[in-house]
Order: sequence, then structure tokens, then C-alpha cells
Amino acid sequence: MLLPVGYLALRAVEGGAEALEYLARPRTLAIIANSAVLAGSVAAASTAIGVPLAWLTVRTDLPGRRFWGVAGALPLVIPSYVSAFALVAALGPRGMVQGLLEPLGVARLPSIYGFFGAWLALTLSTYPYVFLSVRAGLKGIDPALEEASRSLGGSGWRTFWRVTLPQLRPSIVAGALLVALYTLSDFGAVSIMRHDVFTSAIYVQYTASFNRGLAAALALVLVALTLVVIWIEKRAEGRARYYRCGVGARRAPKPARLGRWRLPAALFCGGVTGLALVAPLAVLAFWLARGLAAGEVLRDVGGPALRSIWVSGLAAGAAGLLALPVAFLAVRYPSRLNAWLGRLTYVGYALPGVVIALALVFFGVRVAPGLYQTVAMLALAYVIRFLPQSVGSVRASLLQVSPRLEEAARSLGRGSLGAFVSITAPLVRPGLVSGSALVFLTAMKELPPTLLLAPTGYDTLATRIWSATTEAFYARGALPALLLVAVSAAALGVMLARAQDQR
Repeated sequence: MLLPVGYLALRAVEGGAEALEYLARPRTLAIIANSAVLAGSVAAASTAIGVPLAWLTVRTDLPGRRFWGVAGALPLVIPSYVSAFALVAALGPRGMVQGLLEPLGVARLPSIYGFFGAWLALTLSTYPYVFLSVRAGLKGIDPALEEASRSLGGSGWRTFWRVTLPQLRPSIVAGALLVALYTLSDFGAVSIMRHDVFTSAIYVQYTASFNRGLAAALALVLVALTLVVIWIEKRAEGRARYYRCGVGARRAPKPARLGRWRLPAALFCGGVTGLALVAPLAVLAFWLARGLAAGEVLRDVGGPALRSIWVSGLAAGAAGLLALPVAFLAVRYPSRLNAWLGRLTYVGYALPGVVIALALVFFGVRVAPGLYQTVAMLALAYVIRFLPQSVGSVRASLLQVSPRLEEAARSLGRGSLGAFVSITAPLVRPGLVSGSALVFLTAMKELPPTLLLAPTGYDTLATRIWSATTEAFYARGALPALLLVAVSAAALGVMLARAQDQR
């Protein structure tokens, strides 16, 4: 996980005094401020959307809640630049909304570009991190605590704020951390919305200036900013115990009745999925229909779809297996060293994909030439990039499992490994499934490592979308994009259905 950081340190040394002078410029300080404000704002907005959406789809009698559970997570598979394109097409100059308002005398809408556009596009693309993490956390909460609160006269809202929400703190913090770090590493949305942040500056140094020393220095500042975010996350989580102290309730909690709030709740879910999912899909469908009407010849996408599923599945499985010991060490053997070892896995997630890809190219050429341009190397890049998604979900679930259960198993003759396999692993399976789902969904759309590390001729759905859109063949890129969403929806539905029966 620290391999990209070592690569950046080597490159930054090449920059020398010029790199230090560049970092002290006022424009660089402004970029730091822009990136920090955007990351914090997107994390806050994603939490405001993801927490109520998770509660509605898990703990209430919301009509069609299983459908909303899948639809609410699907925006995660839509590339951020596609979401940004959809917003520009709808709300930008001469967009669809302005066309509808022109007969009413509205000549021009406020500009969508800049901070607001980047914030909105990234919020709609990243709130599923909080949503899926909190869904897994809700499945691990002991319902007996909420029932005790209600029996003592607490209302539904009071029980939620005083009992349920505090127990969800690890899940909320884990999801918000992923959102903040993803925002720091995103390039597509901020470039389309013309908002100057770290990733755009790094990209300019790598491509336009061909100065890898300055680009590496900027990326190391991004690593430092990541460590600050991780420290804030550690302080926000606190030291409370989140597992049940007694036997607890071994039944599923009774769904809360929404009553007259059913319609507003359904409208909330519909509005979120409409903006985050339906609008981008409508733009893709429009591009596809316009291309077909113009006689566009579409290429076969079956092979790229299978290759995307295979390598993303490898990465998701590997990330799940690697996340278990990392989270177990941090939770069951708490110390400053173990806590920071677990949190250092987040460093790679905040780095742009191109930085991780170049680090692995350097590693493959200099150290492990047998791995260079293999599927294993590509899966390794995905694991370095997305392991924190699995670690965060597994850690949040593990915090809800009482260590007394493992101690009881060992007192009955089970060894450490046997107690973990038979007791702990089944109880953390909702978090493990959610984490693996996150890795699978985000790896499906990951582009820079795929372009640089995939074997020759190993094209995926993401590379098909990229090659078509960069050449302005939007209809040709719409079909693989729609197939990407369809495949991810099917996989996500299966994963959520398997997690539904846990606990």
C-alpha cells in the first residue's frame, strides 16, 4: 500500500529545490484550500443523503425498499465525468432546463461550473459510500436497545437520535472518510466543472509540463492532506464500545411505520436516484438513440464486459481477504501502531489512479518484470486503490461484535483461528459483503490503471467508454456505459440479497 508513496518520494527528490519553491507559491496554497473545502463539503452532503436513505431502506416499511436499496447504490458505478456531463447537459448553458424555461423569459441560468458544479457532481457520485456503509452498520445493531428505549417512553425520533445514530458512528465515519478521499483523488468531475484542485494540477504537471518531480511533490502534499483527514476521522470515531454487552436480540428488528411520511420518504428516494442515476442514464440513452438514428455502427461489448467482471471480481475478493486481518488487528489489539497501520491503507485511495499506475509500472519494470502487464498486476492496482473501502466496512462491522463471543468459543476448545472462522467471520459478513461490493463496483469503472497496466489488447468496459468519448463518439461509448450499469446492478442486487439474511 505504501509502494506509491515510495515512488513519489524518489520522484520528488529529482525535483529538488524547484519542487520546494513550487509548493510555496500562492497558487499551490489556493489549490490546497480548494481541495480541502471541496472534500469536506462533499463528505458532509453525502452523509446527509446516505444516512437517511440507508435507514429508510433497512429499518422502515418504505414501499419497494429493496428496489431503493439497489438503486440508491448504483450511482457508484457511473463514472464521475458522466455524472458531470449529465449535469452540464441539464443545467449548463443552453441545457435542457434552460430550454424549458426560455418561454417563461429566463434567458440564462446561473453557471453550473466551478465549486458548485463539482460539489454537486461528486456528491451524487459518492454518497453510496456512506449509504452502503451505514446499511451494513444498521444490520449489526442490537434491536433490543431500541426496544428498551421505546419501552421507557422514548419516541421514534428520540430513539433514533439517542440510541441508533450513536451506534452508527463508525459506519458513518468510515463512509465519510471514503467520500473525502475519493474527492481528493477525482479528476473527471473537477476537470469538466473547471474547478482547480490537486488532481488537475498533478495532471498538468505529468502531461503538459512533463515534470514528474513537481507532480510527485504535489502528490506528496496530497498524501499529507490525507493523513490529516485520517487523523480527523480517528478523533471523530471516539473510543466508545459498539458491540452488545449481553445476549441481545437474535431477531430482525420490526420495521418502523412511516405513516403519513411514506410519500415524502418515497419522494426523497426518488429525487436522489433521479438526479444521481436516472439523469446520467437518460443522457447515455439519448446519445445511443441519436447515434443509432445517424447510422452509428456499434462494436461488440461482450468480451470487455467479461474481462471487467473477472478482474474486478479478483480485486474484490482479494481486498476482502486482506481487509479481515487488517481490521481485526486494529480492533481486537488496539494500540497506536496497529491503529495507524490500519489507517495507512487509506493513503493509496487519495492518490490519483495515474500515480498508482505509474508506481506499479516502475515496480514492474525495475523489480518484478514477470508481473508487468498481467491481470494480476492490474488486480493489484485495484487493491491498492480500493482496499480502504473494504477495510472501513469490515472494521465498522467488527466493532459491533463482542469479543466475549470469541472468548467463549476459545473456552470451549476452539483455537484462535477456529473461533474467528466460526464466530467472528459470519458476524462481520454484512460489512465484508458491503466492502467487497464497493471494491467491485468502483473497480469496474476505474480507468488510469487499466490503461497503463492491462495486458495488450485487454480492453474493458471502462477503456471502451474512454476511447469512444475522447474521440467524441458518444453513441459508441453509451452502449458499454449502459452495460456497465446493468452488470453492476445485477452484481449489487445479488450481494445485497446475500447480506439481507445476516444477523
